Amino acid sequence: MKIFYLSILSVFFCQSSLAQLTVRNDAYIFATNIEVYVEDDVNLTEANSTFYLRDEAQLIQGSGNTGNSGVGRLSVYQEGNVDNYAYNYWASPVGNVSANTTGNRTFIPNQNIFDVVDLTNSNPAGFSTTGYNGTSSPLNIEQYWLWKYNPGTAYSEWDYVGQSGFVDAGYGFTMKGTDAGNQQYDFRGKPNEGEISTAIGNGQETLIGNPYPSALDALAFIHDPNNTGLLDTGTLYYWDHDPNANSHVLVNYRGGYGTYTIDATGTVESYVAPTYDTYNADGTLNTIGTASTSGKIARRYIPIGQGFMVKGAAAGTLLTSDSHRVFYRESAANSEFFRTTNQNESATTNQTTNQGIQYNADGLAIVPSDFKRFRLNIDFNETYTRQLLQNFHNTATSGEDYGLESRIPEPLSSDAFWPQSTKKLVTQANAYDLDLAIPVVLNLNAQQLIRFRIFDVQNFENNQPIYIHDKVTDMYVDLQSQNFEINLPAGNYTDRFEVVFVEGNALSTDEFAENNFNVIQNNNISELVVLNPKKLDIESIKLYDVSGKMIFNEIVKNNNERLGYSTKNLSDGVYLVQATLSNNNTTTKKVIVANKK
Repeated sequence: MKIFYLSILSVFFCQSSLAQLTVRNDAYIFATNIEVYVEDDVNLTEANSTFYLRDEAQLIQGSGNTGNSGVGRLSVYQEGNVDNYAYNYWASPVGNVSANTTGNRTFIPNQNIFDVVDLTNSNPAGFSTTGYNGTSSPLNIEQYWLWKYNPGTAYSEWDYVGQSGFVDAGYGFTMKGTDAGNQQYDFRGKPNEGEISTAIGNGQETLIGNPYPSALDALAFIHDPNNTGLLDTGTLYYWDHDPNANSHVLVNYRGGYGTYTIDATGTVESYVAPTYDTYNADGTLNTIGTASTSGKIARRYIPIGQGFMVKGAAAGTLLTSDSHRVFYRESAANSEFFRTTNQNESATTNQTTNQGIQYNADGLAIVPSDFKRFRLNIDFNETYTRQLLQNFHNTATSGEDYGLESRIPEPLSSDAFWPQSTKKLVTQANAYDLDLAIPVVLNLNAQQLIRFRIFDVQNFENNQPIYIHDKVTDMYVDLQSQNFEINLPAGNYTDRFEVVFVEGNALSTDEFAENNFNVIQNNNISELVVLNPKKLDIESIKLYDVSGKMIFNEIVKNNNERLGYSTKNLSDGVYLVQATLSNNNTTTKKVIVANKK
């Protein structure tokens, strides 16, 4: 196998495909804005042997099994995009070079992060041992904020890294930014390559990331046969920190996780923005949320250095490999270090990647013509918003649809979700049908105003309504034409609200009308009367007040011509009576109680 021994001062690549790559003595390679492909290993032999990746150049490695070697360094830049009060989640593309061994080595912050001087020169980053704020010039990282998160369910599973701790290849770490806000870091060390394993626990979260000096294809990673049984719903969770929460005190933090997944064809991306929340001193949720306004969106091609959380569907070992690596520039439309959508692209025109995925002016993915989609925004007391995404395709099932659904990251004390068996979803997939009814669950810790709004409606007929149905009041509101607001008391609303596409049940209404079924309130004797002259088989009679609180649920299971219920103990006001027959047809009647004094 041919080996390239480079003993000249420098080599400037415009394009390159090599079997092996060796740099010796004080030689260096300088690659700018191109892909450098090496089939087997990279050997940066001596300590002053250097490989520079600049201006979005990336290193891709093939199926070789020798393993990178040497004590020289690869240098690649990445930019953090938060200030000194907020976290980015990272994963290092390089490891330490303290020993000349093959295989990947651990990342050590004070050995692998450097402060940029010019295109080829950098100084070791400084690390503060006092105070809490990082600075940009010279680069001084506050080591207190460097942590990693291995499988576990408690906040205590965060493990301190600091300036001299280690992070194994493939795992992620947290780091706060500097006073500059957008800070450039030079990652220098032995380039990671090959198959990299990260442990994951059943039902537990792990902080991992892109471990290579190239982009990582989320499609290939999520749908790798080794990973499909381990990644819960095939979802990656991206941390987003409210930039306006300028505090290091945990109870003042506001942040949350956005969810990203992609279907097996690579044509349908599903990203849902986080709902910000605050945290107690022990790390538990404080559940006073705010809406995310950062504009950050995750995309298919995960850039160099990006970290993210995953949740285990089973205990095992996730794999990233060189087959997941791609050359994809971060400035292109479908790769971003989790940051605002307008940093590298137009905000007024659709964007199309070379893979055919198109984005609208809001940066949201446009689904193929055989899919449908809408997003439901549910506002809680005009304080924060939970966004829910619904995907439709004829291949979707009533069970889990891997790559089309995502579990809610961290349920709040007042929250909403799509229910699926025991799962709480923010993204759900269904096979579209006009008669489909999609339940929406609300859990409220206090009385509050709830608002339902819809947007990002794709591939529905222009005149197709999308209703929110209040099953208690039997009210249908077409969210295509107006929002729906309701004031609700505290409680768990598991069977009250649903999204439907047709209004009411004409057969049900006709059955009650044709049989002279009626409900009346006789205030002279304080009695609610159900008249059933044609002796329909009644299953139950339920009474609600106008807030939706159930007053009683009478299981009838008979066909009596007359039923009566005392209303003497009820407060005067408007009530709703819901009658259900044995065939599940229902009708709702409004009555007014005015007890005689």
